[in-house]
Amino acid sequence: MIGNGDRARTQCEVVRLFRETHPDLPPLNQGTISKIAAQYREMGHVRKVPSKRQAVVDDDTKLNLLLALEENPITPARQLARDTKHEKVDVMIAT
Repeated sequence: MIGNGDRARTQCEVVRLFRETHPDLPPLNQGTISKIAAQYREMGHVRKVPSKRQAVVDDDTKLNLLLALEENPITPARQLARDTKHEKVDVMIAT
């Protein structure tokens, strides 16, 4: 049930109401409404949240990072990132 107070709607009613109110927009399906409702229950808002992306570091770069750290273990992540032309976050995840 989606709604506030006395007026709660089912997800199907929300889909129908959205299609009637916004015929010019692409239609929502029940799954989308379900995800939005779950996010609101979990986080208290429905703003876009940046996703956690996986580091894109190939095996050769990982090996180079490990060799550089073996030579100088106190090398800052920023320096390693500059040397390998990757973001600091990618370097920290890869090591």
